[in-house]
Order: sequence, then C-alpha cells, then structure tokens
Amino acid sequence: MNLLNIHKLNTYFPTPDGLVKAVDHVDLKIADSEKVGLIGETGCGKTVLGMSIVRLLDSSAQINGRIIYRGRDILELAEEDMRSLRGREIAMILQNPTTSLNPVMRVGDQIAEGIRLHGGLDKRAAKKRAVEILKSVMIHDAERRADQYPHEFSGGMKERAMIAIGLSCDPSIIIADEPTKGLDAKTKTQIVKLLKGVTEHKSMLMITHDLNVAASICDRVAVMYAGEILEVGKVWDVLKNPMHPYTRGFINSLPSRGLKPIRGSSPSLIDLPSGCRFCPRCDFAMEACKFKHPEITPADDGQSVRCFLYT
Repeated sequence: MNLLNIHKLNTYFPTPDGLVKAVDHVDLKIADSEKVGLIGETGCGKTVLGMSIVRLLDSSAQINGRIIYRGRDILELAEEDMRSLRGREIAMILQNPTTSLNPVMRVGDQIAEGIRLHGGLDKRAAKKRAVEILKSVMIHDAERRADQYPHEFSGGMKERAMIAIGLSCDPSIIIADEPTKGLDAKTKTQIVKLLKGVTEHKSMLMITHDLNVAASICDRVAVMYAGEILEVGKVWDVLKNPMHPYTRGFINSLPSRGLKPIRGSSPSLIDLPSGCRFCPRCDFAMEACKFKHPEITPADDGQSVRCFLYT
C-alpha cells in the first residue's frame, strides 16, 4: 500500500527572466515502510521536491498537481491542518544542520519544541523526551548535550541532532535531504548506520547525490534530471543495470568509476529543450529526441525509464 502518492507535481518559481520549472510533472510513490532514494546532480530539483511535500517553500512558489498522503491531498489542506501534519506525520531532516539549527537556542529545546506542539507535553516532560531521543541517535552524555548550543556540537553531532528533531514526534515518513553531505567518511558511515536503524519501520525519501548512501539505505531509487524523473527501479537494478543514458553517465562520473564526466551541462530550468532534456548531452540521441519529449514508461524487471531507446 502506498503511503505517499505524488502525481503530476509541478513546482515553478516566477522570476524576471521567466518561469523556473524546478519540479515538472513528477510522479513518485512511496509504500509503507519503504525507503526511496532521489538521486541526481545538484540543481536538478531534488530539494524543491522534498520541500514541496511538506509545503515549506516561499509563497511565491506555484505548486500544482497532487500529493496524496493517507488519502488526503496535502496541497488542498488549510495551513492550520498542514502545521498539524508537518512534523507529526511527515518530517523533514533539512540539509546543512549548521544553518538549519537555531544558533541561539539550546539543542534540547529545539527538539522539545515539536514535542510540545504535537504531543501536548509540558516543558519538563518534553525536555525529558528530547534527552531520550538524543540518546537514541547515539549522542553520548545526552543530558549535558541537550543544554548546549549548536556551535558546541561537531558536524556529525549536528546531523544527529537534526535526525533527532525529525524523529521527535514519531512520524510515519521522513524526508532526509542530503543527511551525509559534507561529512568525513567515518562520520558518514555512522550516520548511514543510524538512519537505517531509526527508520526501520518508517517510510523515507532520501534525497542524495551519493549513490553509496542510496545503495546502503534505499529499496528503490528515482533518478532526477532537469526537474523530472528519468528512471525509477529497485536500487540494485538501477545501479547495476542503468537504462537511461543519463543514469549511466551519472554513475560513471563517480570517483569509484573513473571520474568520467558527462559532456556539456544541464539545461536552464527556465529554457528547457523541447525534446528530451538530456538530448544535447546524450551519445545515443536520435532525431526524435530533439523534438519529441519522451514519457516515462515501464521497462524490464520493474524499472521505468523516460527514453526513446526503450519504446
């Protein structure tokens, strides 16, 4: 059963130069207790998609489509109802904890804030619960650490604190935005292990450009490029047998694969190609790719791909 069903989601931003189509006609499903990775280059729309789900974007954003959570369309909820849902049912672990954590507020109080709002606990009980959550994310000496400020935490500890905030109200689904970005190899391994443990019975959308992280945590992955999904499938099927030329190029550009860059650059989200968006960079482009935009269609082994090579 799908816990979250995104259908034809568009998130556009008006600018003096034109409309930025950050998320364009995206379909994505996440089942109960399933972990889905959203991978792609920086600037392809991954974070905007996550922020659209929890409705944390600026009021200037033009969002339409459907985001169905437990039978309700999130985009049709009143702001008061959305505040009740956000954090308690759907939580987001924001990118870059150094800027996301409030620098003048104690870490324990930041965790307790959501607990008091959604759990109805008094200040003392919420603080006690915050300490318990800090312990669950492997913060040692949690009672003392809860009274410290973010600048007193290391990078890895700040990320653990962000995970603690996300877990504080026991949500059904967590959107984790680049939770391992900027961490050293040892700390990254610890965070991946932690996320696997604390989300065992939860659904998660893992936004990342790190394929190793996606492979360690996720059941399925969706590959995003220039605002749209190009390929979806079971994580190992996609990583071992990538179908879309972009997915192949993205995987081959990794250091472990020899750092072979994809030629050219991503298109402007204001002036997108009329045909396949990857066509100008693709070594397999056909004449139809220049003028006709491919639909995403089912392929072998449960994968889906947006490419004329498979039609």
